[in-house]
Amino acid sequence: MAAPHSFRFPNESESYRKARNELLQAEIELRRRVEQVAALRRQLPVGGEIPEDYGFEEGAADLSDLQSVRTVRLSQLFQPGKDTLAIYSFMFGPKMKAACPMCSSILDALNGTVVHAAQRMSLAVVAKSPLERIRTFARERGWNRLRLLSSSGNDYNRDYYGENAEGGQQPSLNVFVRRGGKIHHFVHSELLFVPGDAGQNERHVDMIWPLWNLLDFTPEGRGADWYPSLNYR
Repeated sequence: MAAPHSFRFPNESESYRKARNELLQAEIELRRRVEQVAALRRQLPVGGEIPEDYGFEEGAADLSDLQSVRTVRLSQLFQPGKDTLAIYSFMFGPKMKAACPMCSSILDALNGTVVHAAQRMSLAVVAKSPLERIRTFARERGWNRLRLLSSSGNDYNRDYYGENAEGGQQPSLNVFVRRGGKIHHFVHSELLFVPGDAGQNERHVDMIWPLWNLLDFTPEGRGADWYPSLNYR
C-alpha cells in the first residue's frame, strides 16, 4: 500500500509506520462513511407533525433564582431565524435518587458547545423532574448556558421516548424542523432501540459526546466496564 503521506515522528519504527498506515486507511474510509451517513440523514423527508405544542416549565436564565417559573411552548424554543431545534432528553426523573452520570457528562460538554451551535440551530434540554430540582443540579454542575426545561406536566417524554412504557427515563436526542408554519419531527437517535454489538452499548448519541471520542484515541479505549461518575472526590 502506498504511503498516504510523508510525515514521520521521532524514532518511529517501520512496523509502527506500516500498522499506522493501515489504520490511517481505515480512518479515511470511516471519515467517508461518516459523511455518507450524515448525508443520508440530511436527506430524510420531514417526519410527523408534533401532536401538540407541548408546554414546558422554564426558569429565569440566572440560576441563582430558583423560584421564577414560566411556561414555554415547544414552538417558542426555536430561536429567531432558526428552523431547526434539537432537544436532548436528560435522564433525571422525579423517582431517581440522582441524575444519570453519563447524561451529565454529555451536558457538561454541551454547556460549552451550545454557544457555537446556537449560530446554526436551537438547543434545549428536557428532564422529567420538577424544575427546581433540575436547576439546583445545574447550578452545582455549572451549567450556565443550557436551556433547561421540565417536562413534568406534559407527555413529551412519552411521545418522543425520553421514557419507556414503564416510565423509566432514557436518553434521547430528537431534532425538530419548522416548515410552512408547522413543526415536524425530523430524526431521533434510534440506535437506542436496537441491541448494541457484543461488548458495546447502543452508542446512539456518541457523536455528540466528546468524552467517548477522546478515549477512543487512547490505547486503553473506553474500558469495558468504566463509566463516568457524577463526581471524583
